[in-house]
Amino acid sequence: MKISSYISIIKQRFQLKENFSLSTFKKANKLTFHFSLFTFHSKRTFHSKSVYVLCSMFFVLSVQSQQLETLINEALVNNSTIQKFEIQYNIASEKVNEVNTLPNTEFGVGYFVSEPETRTGAQRFRVSAKQMLPWFGNITARENYVSSLADAKYEDIVIAKRKLMASVSQSYYNLYANKAKQAILTENIKLLETYETLALTSVEVGKASAVDVLRLQMRQNEMQQLSDVLSQQYLAEQTNFNKLLNRNKDISINVVNELNIPSEDFEINTENLALHPELLKYDKLYQSIEQSELLNQKESKPMIGFGLDYINVEKRPNMSFSDNGKDIIMPMVSVSIPLFNNSYKSQTKQNELQQLEIVAQKEERLNALETLLEKATTDRISARISYATQAKNLKQAKNAEEILVKNYETGTIDFNDVLDIQELQLKFQMNQIESVKSYYLQTTIINYLTN
Repeated sequence: MKISSYISIIKQRFQLKENFSLSTFKKANKLTFHFSLFTFHSKRTFHSKSVYVLCSMFFVLSVQSQQLETLINEALVNNSTIQKFEIQYNIASEKVNEVNTLPNTEFGVGYFVSEPETRTGAQRFRVSAKQMLPWFGNITARENYVSSLADAKYEDIVIAKRKLMASVSQSYYNLYANKAKQAILTENIKLLETYETLALTSVEVGKASAVDVLRLQMRQNEMQQLSDVLSQQYLAEQTNFNKLLNRNKDISINVVNELNIPSEDFEINTENLALHPELLKYDKLYQSIEQSELLNQKESKPMIGFGLDYINVEKRPNMSFSDNGKDIIMPMVSVSIPLFNNSYKSQTKQNELQQLEIVAQKEERLNALETLLEKATTDRISARISYATQAKNLKQAKNAEEILVKNYETGTIDFNDVLDIQELQLKFQMNQIESVKSYYLQTTIINYLTN
């Protein structure tokens, strides 16, 4: 085979690799991954209409590729963690019916072993009934308290759904990065095979040694090993992804072939952080403590009881008068007064301390979320910078590679230099994929915190 034919083959390899890896910002409009906000509307129901997931992450994909939005919606429906929190919310909501009741009605029956004699006759037995009633507004206060606990529990659903969306997205990007790295390795292995063919030809004409061929083969073996390891890691990540959707671990995921960093980042509204469900939950807990104190004040009031006693009276023998054997009916009213109400005073003090604790916890969590947002924003900027740097390095490495190939025409090609350049190219390509993955992982965190 002529030298020009080898050069043509290598240039074709270069062109394939360039088309796959050197996707600069100018090419980003060809295949760009756009984010829009995903917004949660906190309502007292969690059907499909309760959480409006405007997570329209649009792909320009092939027909076979699955949209991430579809996968997220499937996860929201099937994920067992979401189902767990929904059941907990149902339980908390059902407790409203539990507290909407009066104390048990008391019934009593008594038989006089020693029958007391009265003017109208001997008393035989007694039947009584009694009903205690809480102070006015007590039941309503209990309902409000339990409802406030249910509201706080609902925020767990909203938080869990947000976290699930982030987890599904992050797992998807991990799958993309793994797949892209495997594709890069495949292209580089093919390129090394071409160089190996050149080296073998050079050995025949005395322009290279067998050691050069062996070095190229060993380099191929190393890349094949890395590719095999990535394949196993892909299966593990695929299992993680499928389990987030609560489905069989072996279901294959159609991941997009290429992702590019958009030319501009969307604006971050840091004010939305104050409305994050993780912080709103503390507000709901604070309100539940307020309702708990209102209930405590109601329960410290007296309870009123109404009752009725019936006493059976036996007629006196050998006597005749109008009230002889007349039964006794006695309406009763009772009052339960908490004279020793230290327990209620203690509960009031505990409620005050719990409110202070919740305020401190909310402030602590807000600081943590602000730190996380700042870090995600900084890391995303760093990913963009790294992506641009790797693109520049790849272009320069390609130029160096072309120079080496041209030197082959003069018979001065150094396969050690070829391996060095190829190793640098692989490093830059891998780093570029990591930059893309990092960009979208950090964007997912930013969306979780601010949308």
